[in-house]
Parts: sequence; structure tokens; C-alpha cells
Amino acid sequence: MDDATQSAHAQPDPSQPGAALPDGSPGERAGHVPWAQSTGQVLAELGTGPDGLTADDAARLLAQHGANRLPPPERDPLWKRILVHFDDVLIYVLLVAAVLKAVVGDWVDFAVVLAVAVINAGIGFVQEGKAESALASLRTMLSTHAEALRGGQWSKIDADDLVPGDIVRVRAGDRVPADVRVLDATNLRIEESALTGESVPAEKHPGAVEPDAGVGDRTSMMFSSTLVAAGQGSGVVVATGQHTEIGRIQTMMSEVTDVKTPLTRQLDRFGKVIAVAILGLGAFMVLVGRLVHDQPVDELLSAGIGFAVAAVPEGLPALVTITLALGVQQMARRRAITRKLPAVETLGSVTTICSDKTGTLTRNEMTARTVLTADLTVDVEGLGYAPEGRLTAGDAEVVRGEHVAFDALTDVMALCNDARVEQGDDGRWGLVGEPTEGALAVLGLKAGAASGEWERLAVLPFESATKYMATLDRRGEESTVIHIKGAPDRVLERCSAQTSATGGREPLDRDLWLERIDELGSRGLRVLAAARKPAEPGATTVAADDVADGLELCGLVGIVDPPRPEAIEAIAECHAAGIGVKMITGDHAGTAFAIAQEMGIARPGARVLTGAELEELTTSELRKVVRDVDVYARTSPEHKIRIVAALQSHGEIVAMTGDGVNDAPALTQADVGVAMGIKGTEVTKDAAEVVLADDNFATIERAVEEGRRIYDNIRKSVLFLLPTNGAQSLVVLVAVLAGLTMPLLPVQVLWINMITAVTLSLALAYEQAEPGIMRRPPRDSRSGILDAAAVNKIVVASLAIGAAALGVFMWLERAGEPLAVARTTAVTTLALAQLAYLFSCRFLDRSSLTLAVLRGNRVLWLSAGALLVLQMVFVYAPFMHVWFSSASIGAAHWGVAVAVSVGVLLVVELAKVVSRGLTRKRH
Repeated sequence: MDDATQSAHAQPDPSQPGAALPDGSPGERAGHVPWAQSTGQVLAELGTGPDGLTADDAARLLAQHGANRLPPPERDPLWKRILVHFDDVLIYVLLVAAVLKAVVGDWVDFAVVLAVAVINAGIGFVQEGKAESALASLRTMLSTHAEALRGGQWSKIDADDLVPGDIVRVRAGDRVPADVRVLDATNLRIEESALTGESVPAEKHPGAVEPDAGVGDRTSMMFSSTLVAAGQGSGVVVATGQHTEIGRIQTMMSEVTDVKTPLTRQLDRFGKVIAVAILGLGAFMVLVGRLVHDQPVDELLSAGIGFAVAAVPEGLPALVTITLALGVQQMARRRAITRKLPAVETLGSVTTICSDKTGTLTRNEMTARTVLTADLTVDVEGLGYAPEGRLTAGDAEVVRGEHVAFDALTDVMALCNDARVEQGDDGRWGLVGEPTEGALAVLGLKAGAASGEWERLAVLPFESATKYMATLDRRGEESTVIHIKGAPDRVLERCSAQTSATGGREPLDRDLWLERIDELGSRGLRVLAAARKPAEPGATTVAADDVADGLELCGLVGIVDPPRPEAIEAIAECHAAGIGVKMITGDHAGTAFAIAQEMGIARPGARVLTGAELEELTTSELRKVVRDVDVYARTSPEHKIRIVAALQSHGEIVAMTGDGVNDAPALTQADVGVAMGIKGTEVTKDAAEVVLADDNFATIERAVEEGRRIYDNIRKSVLFLLPTNGAQSLVVLVAVLAGLTMPLLPVQVLWINMITAVTLSLALAYEQAEPGIMRRPPRDSRSGILDAAAVNKIVVASLAIGAAALGVFMWLERAGEPLAVARTTAVTTLALAQLAYLFSCRFLDRSSLTLAVLRGNRVLWLSAGALLVLQMVFVYAPFMHVWFSSASIGAAHWGVAVAVSVGVLLVVELAKVVSRGLTRKRH
């Protein structure tokens, strides 16, 4: 039993109306669960009589318990919610860079860098409040009005004014206004899929159930915000507002703490390492310059600022943000709408996908799969409510008129049916009625049932107590027949014969039909039986006595909420990519396992863990088995959170999919929450980071692929960005340590940073996916953003680019060239060497010395062109000579810069070959 059920409260005074709920619902007090008590006990505890509550009692209880609404969550003050988005290492790096730029008097760059910091924080602020939005959506789901019995009179009141002890009544189409213990029910069925994950409406009756029954098994309860699908009933309110099941979900969502994404964790660690390295090297450089070379303090200060400005990768946060934003656009084109930028990358690191069954892996459209008559087994093709698909027996197609028993069965299912399917203006087929009857109606259309030839004279409605429906139908003047469909055990016990292959009556083989019922049930199919019986001459009504015996069994139909074919392929792709897929559903274990096995999630004979079994496991016990179990059935929202948290305790990066309110807390707990956009509730969408526009599990697999591509591109971008900063800072560092003339002025460092940031840095964000990206295992989320090979490449590239620029400067200076010319050539060498290095970064694990490096990324060539244009402005524009102390250079200087840059590319590629060889040797 859940924690709320197990908590104890003091015993109330039963003489006071509503006294059973001093601190919450009766379900919160040990031993006082309303679904397990008789109606008399519940009414006595609540102090409610046959006339309901009086107006005075209701007013007093309203003051005691508060309004029947979900309270808004407490929020931090605005200033705190704004400042929290600046609490990030990379934002600190940006702010430090801005201060340094202000120190050197570059107010334009100061404003730009500060704007980047503010924009990053602004994006986080605008996108915050995922849980708050979800909770607001929960509040909008509650019913606005209710019919309550007050002082012996039924009246319509505001649902906010309902209190524990109120007696209410509901009928088809109503939304249940609170948690209600059923007192009376007539054919009452309630759509609870958003709360329980059940794909068919739940039958309700006054009978008590076991105290430890899960939410989906509490047939004596109606839950707030669920929809009455059929019938009518009355009950007594036992919980309102925050104490309802949906209120408990709100509480769980508000208590779930945000989980940092792998990229966020890696960038946090990365930023700290960079900050420490810059401070350490900067201090060391100043000390050596002062103590060893006795350089003036003002020159050292200028050099220190130049070093810091060169070393701080101030473009990194903006680069990551822009790369993720581009990924959001790409994912939207692939039908995955991202509500939070980091989720794009997190999808790429997912190791386990936990998926709801109904509406996510399956279509949430009941479909007839198998039909059995005495002599025939028919397989039904097609999915959902579109009347399309063949009927086959073995290899032969079943045609109407060739199999009389089959025709009789499909006629019964079509006639004893109140549902209809309709094609909308968009060409999609939809259902008017209940899903189970919809599946049978579609079967009748596929089989060409002659329902139009019959006239309905009377109907005996389906009731949860009898579990069957019967109709009296007449065809012309020749015959009047009773048709009946329902639960196979209830129909079979009323049959004395079965329909033969020729359409006549023959003795009933009861054992054969019981065996067939068990076989269909073991396949996870919901089984319905069809029977018929000639009516008495002149009959115009049908009663229970008319179908008590003497029926002729036509056959059985196995119905299922079918798997999405594309989801089966997507699951196989996920497994190939090293991603585990687990089904977590509120449905029954047999149905869940059958679907999971069909979809390739579970192996034959694999273990299914139910909600009741989960309750018996401690947290440590669950952690031991959670990775070995692939199917979880009859689960509640608490169970889903526990499963996700247990997986995360092993370092798993978990994506959770769902469409119902019951999925929202687990979506909030998961590293990536994925909601269904079409059939998902607004609560679920608001709780998720990603919304699937097509409700297609296959879209998740494509989103994971896109996430991996984006992460690769972020790594490529970081791999490119750091050596550019490293080389510039290295030039300054070596010059100070060696007592040389400064090869680069701080403003020139700012220039090279700026032009590479606005041109080359973004080019790698447009790279296509690496070959075999979905055939490699997920990366270890605990590892750094850069592995040892990447660090080696950064070191080699930094040394090569820095040495190239410094070498060119020193050569020209010793050759007697003016200082401005030598520095301008050094800056040009830095720009061209970084362009050459960019081509090396396109391929992380293979050689870039191939023609393929010239293809596949048009943006790269646009960036290269922009870089060259800007650098030529730097070299030849007179106003740039004034601003940046640059000078015009000749063709020979350009030739030297180009030749040295090609050398840089060759050195980096050689290092890549050596690194691959060492890696292979280690393996």
C-alpha cells in the first residue's frame, strides 16, 4: 500500500459529518480505506444520512477542509527566480570575460559578452516553470459543477464547494468532481486511462474491494477529473482538492527535484577546470615576468588581461546554446517538439527508455485480432478504427457467404453494438462510442456484415453485474432473433449449442471453447463471445429471462490494443544502439507481457513485476532487480517514479514516455520526459521536455539519433574552440615567460576571437550524423565532455597553431619587418590555421585528408568565405589600422600564412593517426 495509505491519524468523532477526514481523506488513515469498506461503514464514518448534508454542515466542512480545488504551488520571489539562472560556471566565465573587456576599455565587446550572459539566463527564465505549468494544467482538469444532495434536494453546485460527506450523482459525459465512494451504479463505466493507463473504461459497482487494491482495481471508487463513459451512478465524496488521487499526483510532481542533464554536469566540471587553469597559469605568468624578466607592472597587467581574454572561451555557452537551438529546429522537423534546450542533448545520451503502453507503444484503438468459430480460425488484418484490412484463414481470404458460421458471428457483433466509426474531414477514422464496441463494429465492416438488413426492436443494455448486452432484431418479416455478446464465461454458461460450419445448430463442445478462451487470454487478448437465439413469435421486448439459457454460441473474438508497427522497428533500433526499453503500464500483467513480447521488449518467460509486488520491495531490493525486469504492470504514479529513480541510481539516463496524468510525475523525475502530443493530456505535455507531434514511439528513436548528432557537434565545436583559445593564450604566455616582444595585442586577440566566434565556431553545428551513429553504445554520462584522445588533440592543435603564429611573428621580426606587419601576419596565420584545423574537426575518429571533408556542410564554406572577407578588412581597411594597430601585408606574407596553416592541418592529422593506433593497441 502507498505511503499515504499507511500513515495514521487520530480517530475522529463519527457523530460529526465529515469527521473521518480531519487531516485528509479516509484513504490516508490506516485501516480506513473507503474502497475496502461497505457503503454503510463509509456513510457512518462521514456522518452522512440519506438526505445528504445540510447547508450548515456543508459550510462548516468547507471551512474545515477548504475548497475542492488544487492549490497553486508556492513560488520563489521574482528576483530569486531570475538570479538562479546566473548560477552557472559558464555564466561566471562570461561575466569574468566581460569585466576583463571593460578593464581594457573595449566597451563594445563588453556589451556583447554581457548580452550573451543575459540572453542565456533569459532563455532559462522563460523556459522555467515546467512543474508549475503542469500543476496549473492539473487544476484545469477538475470539474466545475456537480450535482449534490443537500438537505434532501438534488441541486447543481459549484464543484469547488463540495466537501467530504456530500452525496453526488453522475451520468455519461460528466466529469467526476471529487474522489467518490460508489453507493449505487447502473452500467457505470468510467474512462480512467489518463489516471491508470487502462485502455478501456473501468466498470464501477458498490461492492468493496481489497484494501491493498491499486488505483486501477478500486472498482468501488470514482476519481476526480475522470470522465463517465457510460451509465449513471451516485456516491459519497471521500476526498476533495489536494487529498484526491489527482491531488496526490500534484504533490508528487511538486516534490520531484530537477535532474541535471549530462551535458550540464559535464560543462560544470569543464568550466571549473578551465577557470582554475586560467587563474593558475595567469598568476604563474605574471610572477615569472616580474621576478625573472623584471617587466613593468603595467605591461604585465596588459599581458595578463590579454592572456585571460585569449584563454577564456567566452563563446562556449553561446555556441552550446545555438547548437542546441539548431537541434530543436531539426527535431521539430522530425515531429519531436522540444520545450527545453538541454533535453536535445540529453536524448542523445539516453541509456534506458521507460514507456507507457497505451497510446505510446500501442495505438489506443482497440482492434479485433482473431475470430474463432467452431470450424474456422480467422486472422484480422488492419489497425485501429479504419475499416481496412483482409480477413484470412490460413492462406485463403475469407469472403462473405463462404463461411456461414463466421458470417453469423460478425452479424451478431455488428448488431449487438451501439458504437459507430466515422471518417473525418482529414481522412482519419474516429470512434463514437466505447473502444471495445468500436473494434467489433470495424470487424463487422471488414466482414461485410448485413447490419443494414436488420431492424432493432429492443435492447438489454450491458451491465457490470451481468457482463453482456443483448438486442432483439428483426430482418424483414422472416425472422426475429436475439443477439447477445459479452464476457465469454457469462455467455458460454447460457449456451446449449453452437453454430455449425453449415450454419445450423450442433451440440456445444464446452471444453473446447474453454480451452480456446484460455488460449486467447494467454496471448493478451480481451475475449468476447457472440451468441444468438430465435425469439418468440411476435416478441417486441427482450429481458434477462430470454437469454438465461438455450443460446447458440457463434464464436469468439480476440481484441487487443495493437502495437504500432513502426514502434516495433524503433525498439529494435534502440536495442541495436545499446538502449534498453522497458514497459511500465497500468494494464494487467498478461496483456502487458503479451504486447511486450510481440514488440521485442520482453523475452519469452521473462519476469513481469506488478505494482503489488513492487509494494513489497524496499528501495534497495528494487535497485537490485530494476535493470533485469523489462515489463512492469498494474503500476501507480508512485511506482513509476520509484522505477525511474532506481534506474537513475545505477547511472542510467532515463527517458520516460507517457500520455496520461498518471505518467506526469515520472516524466518530471526522468532525465527526459516525453509526452504524446495528440492523445496526451495537457498536464503530461507541460511536465515533459519533449512532445511528440505524431504520438509515435519511432519518433523517440529518431530524436535519440538527432540528440547523438547534436552532442557530437557540440564536442566537435568544443574541440575546435579550445585550441583556438589555447593557441592565442599560449602565444602570450610564451612571449612573457621568454621575455619576448608581445606578438599579439589584447585588441588583436579580441579581434581573432570575434571573427572566429561569428564565423567558424558555428559551422560545425550543421554537421551531419557520423556513420553508424545508432550502432554504437550510449556514452558514459559520468565521463567528461572530452576523453583522453580529445584532450591530446587539443594540446597538439594548441601547440601547433600557437607555434605557427609565434614562429611567423619571430621570423618576420628578425627579418626586420615593421612590428605592425609582423603582428598582422601573425593574426592572419592564426585565422587561417584555425580554418585549417576546422576541417580536421569535421571527423572525430577518421582522417580528414579526404575529398569527403569538402562535402556535406555548405555552411562551412560560407563561414570560411566570411572569415576571409573579415580578415582582409582587418588587413587592408585604414580604419582597422587605427583601431587594431594592424597593417597591410603583401602576397608573400599571405603565402607564408597559408603554407604554415596547411602544416598545422598535417600535424593534427598525424596526431590523430597516432592516437587511433594507440587506442587499437590498448584494446
